[in-house]
Amino acid sequence: MYKTIEIFKSEREKLFDRFTDRLETAYNLNRKVVSFQANKEEPIYRWFKYKEGFSSALVKYFLSEYASEVGTVLDPFAGVGTTLFAGQELGWESYGIELLPVGAFVMQTRQALTEIDVDQLRENVKKMWSEIPKMEDCNNYLNHISITKDAFPDETEEYLNKYLSYCSKLQHKHIQTIFRFAAFTVLEEISYTRKDGQYLRWDYRSKRDLSGKPFNKGKILTFKDAVKAKLNQIIQDLTSNQSASLFEQFEKPITTKKSVNIIEGSCLEHLPKLENNFFDFIITSPPYCNRYDYTRTYALELIYLGYDSDQVRNLRQSMLSCTVENKEKIEYLEQFYGSINQIPIFENVIKTYNNSNAMMEVNSILDGLNRLGKLNNNNIARMVKNYFLELCFVIYEMARVTKSSGYCVMVNDNVRYGGEEIPVDLILSEFAENFGFNINKIFVLPKGKGNSSQQMGNYGRTEVRKCVYLWQKR
Repeated sequence: MYKTIEIFKSEREKLFDRFTDRLETAYNLNRKVVSFQANKEEPIYRWFKYKEGFSSALVKYFLSEYASEVGTVLDPFAGVGTTLFAGQELGWESYGIELLPVGAFVMQTRQALTEIDVDQLRENVKKMWSEIPKMEDCNNYLNHISITKDAFPDETEEYLNKYLSYCSKLQHKHIQTIFRFAAFTVLEEISYTRKDGQYLRWDYRSKRDLSGKPFNKGKILTFKDAVKAKLNQIIQDLTSNQSASLFEQFEKPITTKKSVNIIEGSCLEHLPKLENNFFDFIITSPPYCNRYDYTRTYALELIYLGYDSDQVRNLRQSMLSCTVENKEKIEYLEQFYGSINQIPIFENVIKTYNNSNAMMEVNSILDGLNRLGKLNNNNIARMVKNYFLELCFVIYEMARVTKSSGYCVMVNDNVRYGGEEIPVDLILSEFAENFGFNINKIFVLPKGKGNSSQQMGNYGRTEVRKCVYLWQKR
């Protein structure tokens, strides 16, 4: 007699089987389009290097391909406003929520640029360079935090403080914003630092005691040379017809531009306050579950905007749990939903999270790897657990505010820890399905994302999926 051999599948494999017919290789969505790279020829992205998020082309493609008419579009992780301003170009009324002040400031600058008179800006630039040297006292200073101390040469910081003080006295608010933005965009070029992953890498010429092999970042520009070049670039782009969108094939003639609405703060707090069934489309990319800390990457920009150590620390904790330093927000979320009389929603989201067998499997495996010392940081398991829990709340709220038949497009990468792949695309899609979305497609990029060098050494070179999810509200 033959024995039946029962094949046991993991919960992640079962989830893959359930969604396998929705997975589709998208040869038209390459890494350039789903990242910042396709934005490089657009002025605002030439002026300021912001490597997070996706391209305007991606936004225009989905709005043009899937929406029968213009309406309202939301990005709850707005970044520097790619969804908002690309949507506006197509006639959409756009809303964005952004926690990181860096993104909010860039969006405010983009709005100021639409109101500026270029000749007036040019005259103010000429006037400024003759008046700053005459200034004898400053009322604005950079207040450094520990990770930015001594980032600039002394003369550069002195000029920078004078420049900030000069800007604060300008009566024309839009010109003040553009002047402040010009210096904001060159902080790395005039400093001893270079962005390196999620940290600042320090040049050997700084006053810091540095270990390891000396790093030479090359020429460090003077403040005046860097800002003058940036302002000239901005003025040239504003006066040139070349600043038009590169993706005109997606554009439709519009008679009146609709507004761009920027909400500063956490989407965990602001999404629940938005109206039910209000948005026709959501296009977004949350921070990835990859330990990336934006408050360190953009530390110079944050202190430039006036943030002190406590504010930066609080900002880090307010962000979606994507770093090992993030603490649990479960008590905070319960208190928040209680404060708006929505405890049943809180309980429903928690139930949905706990009912995900694949999620529970991931948590169990990471806890086990943690006990065995096989994760390179003992907070990774906590980070992953809370990342998905918080996104579960976000996805519930996105479903609530989306109109029936409306769409949600989300860009995200799968991740791997301790050799275990975490199917971010499938788990988030399972949450979305439970909250009222149909999972139309999970577009998989032809080329995935490789492991870190450490993981490749331990577990081999295996790609994880890079995806764009297309969900439609039932």
